[in-house]
Amino acid sequence: MDDFVVARNPDQESSLPYLVRLPLGRDGVVLKVRDTWPRTAKVYCHEGVWPEAADIVERVPVRSCVRRGAAIDLVLDRGREHRSQFVFTVARGRQMSSGRAPGPASRPART
Repeated sequence: MDDFVVARNPDQESSLPYLVRLPLGRDGVVLKVRDTWPRTAKVYCHEGVWPEAADIVERVPVRSCVRRGAAIDLVLDRGREHRSQFVFTVARGRQMSSGRAPGPASRPART
């Protein structure tokens, strides 16, 4: 499992219509998300389970996927929309996660 994979969430009741699988560890990290990744600036995520017969929307090779404390840094092997970070936290006693693609304000200035 070396690819970042986006699939449709088979749970029709869910308000999070997509699943993403990060190639980290033996089984990967599976998250339910509101939008395909990393198309938007910030995405709420919730841990999910990868279905056996997943309806794959996108598959992209990964350059790097590294856990750094409460965050997972992801770099995809494509020219645009290739950097993302997923952050895991606990709020009000519940585990929460969010993903974010760096925007212009978060990119270092060129010198």
